[in-house]
Amino acid sequence: AGCNVENAAYPQGCCAEASAIAALVLAGERRIVEAAVMGVFGLFHFMNGPAMAGMVPIPGGVIWVYITGLALIAAAVSIITGKMAKTGSLLLGVMLLIFALTVHFPGATQGDPAATGNFLKDLGLAACALIISGSSKD
Repeated sequence: AGCNVENAAYPQGCCAEASAIAALVLAGERRIVEAAVMGVFGLFHFMNGPAMAGMVPIPGGVIWVYITGLALIAAAVSIITGKMAKTGSLLLGVMLLIFALTVHFPGATQGDPAATGNFLKDLGLAACALIISGSSKD
């Protein structure tokens, strides 16, 4: 076990990793960052499917978690390879906006800090995906 010694140095919701990703994005490496983050998130959906199933607001639970994981990995591959990158990143952006509004926003409006952080995370990742879509070709 360990501890996050950064907590005193960074405000809530901001860590060294997020700052490093922000620096990459500012340096113009949006595609690499977005694809890496989506690929990791996709793998997490497969590794933690049953635990994440309770967040799904529609029937089907764990199946939707796995489908989402597959979609995240497919978007990452699309962005990295440039194959269908415009469509893949557009669909990714729309999916993340839907998740932000249906899964995280209700909790954020009730003052849940975790839901607020996830809402803002999904909005930021959706914005990045939509920027990539706007600058990509299929």
